[in-house]
Amino acid sequence: MHFDIKEIISSSLILFSVIDILGSIPIIIDLRKKNGDIHPEQATLVSGLIMLGFFFAGKFILRLLGVDTNSFAIAGALILFLIGLEMTLGRSIFKSEEMESGSHSIVPLAFPIIAGAGTMTTLVSLKSQFEEENIIISIFINLIFIYLVLKSSNWIEKKLGNIGTQILRKVFGVILIAIAIKIFKTRLF
Repeated sequence: MHFDIKEIISSSLILFSVIDILGSIPIIIDLRKKNGDIHPEQATLVSGLIMLGFFFAGKFILRLLGVDTNSFAIAGALILFLIGLEMTLGRSIFKSEEMESGSHSIVPLAFPIIAGAGTMTTLVSLKSQFEEENIIISIFINLIFIYLVLKSSNWIEKKLGNIGTQILRKVFGVILIAIAIKIFKTRLF
């Protein structure tokens, strides 16, 4: 085992930017208004299981489909780039799906908002850049932060306000664009 604090911090920040739980606060607030209380424990647990499951089985699934990690990393970088553009420009690129009433802590909160395609793609991409144990630690760091944000979403809503949330989305959007460009450079050259 090779624990590297720099890798843990880097992969934690990358996952934090992709998951964008702070940028999802308006969605969380809207879900709570439409469906009543959300369940932070349930949403965090399901998100963690999805992330860890794809982290360990992702390469196997790719091999099964005949896709190499470089190609998947470049595809992931493209998705990160588009998500970053979406966040920075305030335009919707990805279609938002309507949810059925019921378990709104799982769908759409745990999946696809927290552990969606961008997160899964990022996890496989991170595997080619960092040691597995450091990424697993960063997943758990992010899950703790996700739980804290979900648990205190009422308080965060009052403190940040609409303008604060929008600023956070734009800052993390630019960070995602930079990360995507770094992955492109690393994989293509």
